[in-house]
Amino acid sequence: MLVVKPAPSSGFPQVGRSAAGDGGTGMTSAPNTSTQSTSSLLELKPDVVAGARSTGYVDGAWRPASRDLAAEVPALLAELPGELGTVERISYHLATWGLTVRALRTPGGLVHLAGYRTQHPDTVDVVGNSHRVTLLVVPPETDDTTARRVMAAASDPDNIARPADLLATEH
Repeated sequence: MLVVKPAPSSGFPQVGRSAAGDGGTGMTSAPNTSTQSTSSLLELKPDVVAGARSTGYVDGAWRPASRDLAAEVPALLAELPGELGTVERISYHLATWGLTVRALRTPGGLVHLAGYRTQHPDTVDVVGNSHRVTLLVVPPETDDTTARRVMAAASDPDNIARPADLLATEH
């Protein structure tokens, strides 16, 4: 599992680039353990980063700090591995996130935010020119211990559980 730490609050680094400009991703990976940092924002299945299509309903989990999609997307983009390439669109369920802008200009380019009633309410799809990653959205109000457990389960390479079943471990 890939564990990604939240981006520093100073500015928005280009997707997949280090804010220091050293060409690194600025991400930290960790072994698949149950002791993940409480500050983890994003956890992906290892095969997503390796370029293979993962199995199951989700490719990992994302825990936004709020339900304001436009405010949360820049931090998500900053934490995605550079190997995934440029993000062009993020699709979301309309009722889960509510009203938001249709596009965001980010340092990595224009990202379209596309709301659908048919999108699973507990996921977002991150779509680029060469990838599509489906992320389980862990509600921001979830306590840290539960969020760690849900994110670890969603990013487990053998996970094939449905989003609702993963979030049911929340209770």
